Amino acid sequence: MAALTNARVVVAAKAPGAKLVSKFAAKSNVASVVRLAAKAPARVTLGGRRGVGVFAAAGLDFAELEAAASVDEDDDGDVEWSPPVRATRKDGKSSKEAKMSKRFRKAKASVPGRMTAVDPVEGVKLMVENATAKFVESAEAHIRLNIDPKYNDQQLRATVALPKGTGKTVRVAVLTQGDNISAAKEAGADFAGSDDLVEEIAGGMLDFDLLIASPDMMPKAAKLGRMLGPKGLMPNPKAGTVTTDVAKAVSEFKGGKVEFRADKQGIVHVPFGKLNFGKDDLLLNLKSIVDAIDANRPPGAKGVYWKSLYVASTMGPSVQIDVSAIKALEIN
Repeated sequence: MAALTNARVVVAAKAPGAKLVSKFAAKSNVASVVRLAAKAPARVTLGGRRGVGVFAAAGLDFAELEAAASVDEDDDGDVEWSPPVRATRKDGKSSKEAKMSKRFRKAKASVPGRMTAVDPVEGVKLMVENATAKFVESAEAHIRLNIDPKYNDQQLRATVALPKGTGKTVRVAVLTQGDNISAAKEAGADFAGSDDLVEEIAGGMLDFDLLIASPDMMPKAAKLGRMLGPKGLMPNPKAGTVTTDVAKAVSEFKGGKVEFRADKQGIVHVPFGKLNFGKDDLLLNLKSIVDAIDANRPPGAKGVYWKSLYVASTMGPSVQIDVSAIKALEIN
């Protein structure tokens, strides 16, 4: 507890054990003790600026604090006291490991540590070899970028056409008029229409994964915002789902075009195939995603753009990929 020397202690006057805090603070050469009128937990601030958390966060409760306060100081004025040893699991596992399945723990032991970046070819190979679930898992890329999406000039949202597709069947609906309706259906759209389709969607019909609209239909689609917005189905020009050439858009999304965006933490999550793809096909799709993120770099992104890149199967451990290596990778 010598770390509390010259610290400033803030404690609620009505908090349980407030007197014990004052007593212990007096014996620990604490600079000052401030009592608050509100019922709040004790907080310790070093130098009056940087918070080091409540006593419980440091492994202390008030019963232990009472025991500590009863210990005399040594000749140097330091308190000779150490917290009790915490109980550990009999099997030696951490609480996090105890929640993992045997299958996952075995797979996790087969890959390098999460802070060890590997060559992209080796990383994709490890991901495929450790996908041991009883179904065909998806391959996912998780990319942390040096951006803050709360600023408009640091937001990232775009699309990329995966050369080998996604391995998923995408149901596409198209809001358009005139001859574009038949053109969309010929291109493979599952649903196509104008006012009739708007009414069906307003009535609760959401049997599609993607909604494409022509610009002239957007005013009519606006009243569907409350229904489509929370599900991420509202057409958007940045996502390539508002276009005059609806037939081409249907073909692209059916063929493997996917949308990606950065979340609030600046991380991009995007699938790039199924684990029954060949390793070279997965690598080609991953390379396409990396190139697309570089091509759509936000103007407000400064300094180092890429922080980390991880690949993982749906139920498998993640593997960190060397970003510079995959950028320099040439695939024929």
